[in-house]
Amino acid sequence: MASKIDETPAAPAGGLCTAVVGLQWGDEGKGKVVDLIAPRFDAVVRYNGGANAGHSVVVQGERYALHLIPSGILYPGKLAVIGNGVVVDPEVILQEIEGLQARGVDTSGLVISDRAHVVMPYHKAEDELRELALTAYGGNPVTANGAPGAGGSIGTTKRGIGPCYADKAQRATAVRIADLIRPDLLRQKLILACGIKNPMLRGLAADAGVEAPQFTPDEIIAWATPLAERLRDSVRDTTYLLHDLRAAGRPILFEGANAALLDVDHGTYPYVTSSSCTALGIPAGAGVPGSQIAEVIGVVKAYSTRVGNGPLPTELHDATGETIRQRGREFGTTTGRPRRVGWLDLVAVRYSAMLSGATSLAVTLLDVLSGLPRLRVCTRYEVPGGEPSMTDRFIPDGDLLAEARPVYTDLPGFTEDITNVRSRADLPAAARAYLDLIEEVVGVPIRLIGVGPARDQVIICDETSGG
Repeated sequence: MASKIDETPAAPAGGLCTAVVGLQWGDEGKGKVVDLIAPRFDAVVRYNGGANAGHSVVVQGERYALHLIPSGILYPGKLAVIGNGVVVDPEVILQEIEGLQARGVDTSGLVISDRAHVVMPYHKAEDELRELALTAYGGNPVTANGAPGAGGSIGTTKRGIGPCYADKAQRATAVRIADLIRPDLLRQKLILACGIKNPMLRGLAADAGVEAPQFTPDEIIAWATPLAERLRDSVRDTTYLLHDLRAAGRPILFEGANAALLDVDHGTYPYVTSSSCTALGIPAGAGVPGSQIAEVIGVVKAYSTRVGNGPLPTELHDATGETIRQRGREFGTTTGRPRRVGWLDLVAVRYSAMLSGATSLAVTLLDVLSGLPRLRVCTRYEVPGGEPSMTDRFIPDGDLLAEARPVYTDLPGFTEDITNVRSRADLPAAARAYLDLIEEVVGVPIRLIGVGPARDQVIICDETSGG
C-alpha cells in the first residue's frame, strides 16, 4: 500500500498549490482523494462551507467521518487549516477534535482562521424555521420528471450554514472566531443579534405553526465562553500563514467542501449551498491568488447523487437506483439521509470541470457499477419549448434544469470484481470504455480511479500509458 501511495505525483514546485474539488452535487469522494495525495503537501486547507459537508476516509479498515476539519489531519505533521471562507460550528469542531484524539489522531496541526465566521445557536434555529415556513408557504411541488420544483423548501441540513453566511454579508450582527475569544466585543454583537433575531424567529415560527426559541446574550455567552477557551490556541491569521508557506516554497493542498453544482453562484440555484464551492472560491475563502493554483483535481463519482431538493436530471426511481444506493452506501455522512441516485451526467461534469479549470479527474466508486447489465451516461439534454431542442450545455438554474430531460449514450456493463485491480489496463474492457467516454466528453484526463473504499483501493494512472 505504501509503495503505491508513494507513486502519487509530487506536489507542484515553487510553493504552487493543488486543489481538490467536487464536480457534481457533493459526496464524490473528495476526502479519499485528499487523503491519498496529502503526503506530498505541508498544509491541507478548507476554504468554504461548514459542518454541512461530510468527507469520509477509510484507513486500515477504520472509517473517519470529517465535517469541518480537513482530511489531511490524518497525516501527522501536516497543518490542517480552516480558512476564512469557512463557517465554524464550535461545538461540532470540538466534537471532531475529541473524536479524533480518542482514536489516536494527532490534532496539534489544526489551525482556524480568526476571520472565519461562527455558526451561533440562533442560526440553527433560523435555518430550521425557514425550512418549515417555506414548506408552509409554498408546499413542495414537483415537476413532470419528479424533481422538486419551485415554491418549497431548499432542503438544507438545518445546521445554520445559510443564516451564518447571510449574517456575514449583513455584517453588523456577524460573529467571527476573533470575536468569540473577545468577551466584551462578543456581548455587544449579541445584544444586537438577539434584538434582531428574536422577533424574526417569532414571525417564522408563527407562519410554521410552531413555538419560537428565544435567545439572550447571557445565555449565548455562557455557551460560547468555554468553547472559545478550548479553541483559542488554534486561532491564527491564516492568510499570512498560507502566504508565508507559499513564499518558503512549501506546497499547499486546498480541499473543497460540497461541490460545484451546489455553488451559490454557479450551481442549480436556488437549490444550492451558501458558499463558493469551485476552485473559484479559493482566493476569497483562503486569501491565496488563483494564479498560484497549479493543479486542479476534479472528483467525479461514477454515477450521480444528490441530497435534498433540486433537480437531478438522471435520477433513478427504480430497482437499479436502489441497487446503486445500497452498494455505494449512499447515505449522508453528515445527515444520514438517503441520497438520490442517478446515472452519470457528463453535461454537468463538463460544465463543472470548465468552472474550476480542472487539469485532471479522479473517478470514484467505479466498483459500485459492477454487475449492472447496462450503463447509461447523459451526454445531452432535451429542453422543452415550442419545439424540443437538444443542448450539450449545462443549465445552472434549478427550475429550468428540472424541465430538462437527459439524452443517454448506452454502454455495456461489466460483471467482474474490480476492487483488487491496480492498473487501468487490467480493468474489464467495458469499464475501460466507460472511462474513455468520460475523458472524451469532459476533455480532461483521468488521473485516479477509485475501485473500493479503502485507502489503497485506487488506480493511479500513468500519464504516458493511460494505466
